[in-house]
Amino acid sequence: MLRTIFLGLGSNEGNRSQNLENCIGKIKKAAQIKIIQCSSIYESEPVGYTDQNWFLNAVLKCKSDLNPFDLLSLVKEIEDRMGREKTFRWGPRVIDIDILTYSDQIIESETLTIPHQEMPNRRFVLIPLAEIEPSFIHPQKKISIEKMLEQCPENKIRWYANLNC
Repeated sequence: MLRTIFLGLGSNEGNRSQNLENCIGKIKKAAQIKIIQCSSIYESEPVGYTDQNWFLNAVLKCKSDLNPFDLLSLVKEIEDRMGREKTFRWGPRVIDIDILTYSDQIIESETLTIPHQEMPNRRFVLIPLAEIEPSFIHPQKKISIEKMLEQCPENKIRWYANLNC
């Protein structure tokens, strides 16, 4: 059964926009995921560890029949193939792929939390998500994207470019 999923993409090392394009290309090659829509690219200041380059971020709306844990394995494999290295929490990265939501499922395990626990606190997720899914309701909190944006801490974010997907 195909499920609607939202993926958050981020990059702040190397050619950031090319990293996002390459990531989308690898997702497209995965037969188990179909990209339905993508947001624009937004540039945002780093959160957590701030002594690093600004990030480019985007959100993808996809369909998949993978279960959430197999989807996690697939996105981690794409990150690894793109040269992502484990450094430290909120550190710089060539690519970051977060599973933001998986249909309306709620999962809390040692390896996976869905919806992504930091989503309501990240304007660089909420703004591109609102662009492609303005009627989005958080599956766990049961609040609208508008309400999440009202409650979200301020951090600097600006439109950067259109994204081809």
